[in-house]
Amino acid sequence: MNFRYLMPLAAVVVMGTASCVKLTEDPKGNLTTTNYFATQKDLDAAVSAIYQRLSVDGAWAFTNKSTSYFGADDLTTDKGLNKQDFREFDKLEGTSTNESLKAQWNGPWSAIYQANNVLLNYQKVPTTDANSVDARNHSAGQAYFLRGLCYFMLVRTFGAVPIVDKQAEISVVPPRADVAHIYEFIVNDLKQATTLLPAKWPSGADVGRATNLAARALLSNVYLTMAGWPLNQTANYALAATEADAVIQAKQYTLMDDYLQVFRTNNNAESIFGIQFNVGGNAPNRSFGSTSVPLEETALDGSGGWDDFYPEVNFYLNAPKCKRTDETFYTTIKLRNADNKTYTLVNWDNPLTNARHPYYKKFRYGVGDGVQETDNTIIQIKPSTNKTTDVIRYAETLLIYAEAAAMSEGNPSAKAYNAVNEVRQRAGLPPLTPGLPAAAFRDSVVYERAYEFAGEFGQRWFDIVRLQLLPKVLAARSTTAEQNKINSNSLTNPGPRYLAPIPFGDLSLSPGWTQNPGY
Repeated sequence: MNFRYLMPLAAVVVMGTASCVKLTEDPKGNLTTTNYFATQKDLDAAVSAIYQRLSVDGAWAFTNKSTSYFGADDLTTDKGLNKQDFREFDKLEGTSTNESLKAQWNGPWSAIYQANNVLLNYQKVPTTDANSVDARNHSAGQAYFLRGLCYFMLVRTFGAVPIVDKQAEISVVPPRADVAHIYEFIVNDLKQATTLLPAKWPSGADVGRATNLAARALLSNVYLTMAGWPLNQTANYALAATEADAVIQAKQYTLMDDYLQVFRTNNNAESIFGIQFNVGGNAPNRSFGSTSVPLEETALDGSGGWDDFYPEVNFYLNAPKCKRTDETFYTTIKLRNADNKTYTLVNWDNPLTNARHPYYKKFRYGVGDGVQETDNTIIQIKPSTNKTTDVIRYAETLLIYAEAAAMSEGNPSAKAYNAVNEVRQRAGLPPLTPGLPAAAFRDSVVYERAYEFAGEFGQRWFDIVRLQLLPKVLAARSTTAEQNKINSNSLTNPGPRYLAPIPFGDLSLSPGWTQNPGY
């Protein structure tokens, strides 16, 4: 990481909050860490700037945030030239010069730096009573949570990265920290967050802010990951189960009755933490709408799909036959007729289609046809929407508990079965076969995760990494010429591909760093 992000505080705060906070010019000169954090309002603005950095390209706002996750079986992409960056990783041939990878690397660092600004300075804000103490602590709790989240994304994607928790001189390049040390740092941040954050926010204006339960849910995922590769610290299964169970027992969240409504309704009943977007406020979400719409689907107003991503054919064909699958995948392509007014509906594998793949129905939020496959017109395809991107869903907490409890206890309990079966019931599936050994139960839960979170921004990829599933995934890929022109089965040693390379530019500016093996 070169320290181009380590800009003066005033610049960071002004850029990060321009859409929501108007800063009064200081007649005495530039704002600094000494004179900026004078009031709780200043602190609120600085915290808002962290969230803003999560809603940009490379964070959660666009497809490039998932660049290195295209190696999973739930994502593949078009053969077009502008998809080259995604296709490299889809073939497990990604390189350190991949342009989209740079954004994936830079996004979390920007948020981490702003979180550090808050954590290094929040105690400068004076307090007068218990309410002001709580407000200041809540600000710090959010910064700890968001910094932990960003480091969790970085360590799972790139492995060893530097731990930056203070302002650094431009000439100082910190070393890449040991992965175990990074996880300790993440755990400590999230434990701090659980102590400082409220269980709920009192105002609707605070929707989208991290809570105590969001921190515990994220911590359960961190512990689950630590139980797998590369640390393989299996004692963490019990800790993962404990944290997930605490969220479940709080009874603050519940599954939506209809799976598709999870993706049509912002901040719904099962959203534990999500990134907020606002097209009008210059914070559009470009992960929904055009990105997952077929290239050949052109709306009546001339707008069209981008063909950025869709599932691998065999991933779709191996999906369970259930309501959730019907609500996940879009299998009827609309081809505009010569009259430019009507459409012909064809199946996804029709030779007239560009990709000959099914698509993701659940990400067509904002498309003018209302996401109904039987509609024979498309009014408009919007490239950007206000849709919240759910980072932590209650369904994930249930499945984390099921897997972690079974693996820590040696056999799945009735409580573990109840957790996974709650998700299966919503999907339209029967209860899981009783009496499974722990490993078989875990495999069933991981299969459930694959389709509950299909296409969702690295979820499947991170399961593949922590459980070392690449050989199994590669073996299951389609081998037909048409369906295999993007994917590659030729890699004989997939091990190094579990991590993405450090971007070349950052590596070259960081003496003492070595590239990840295999790149």
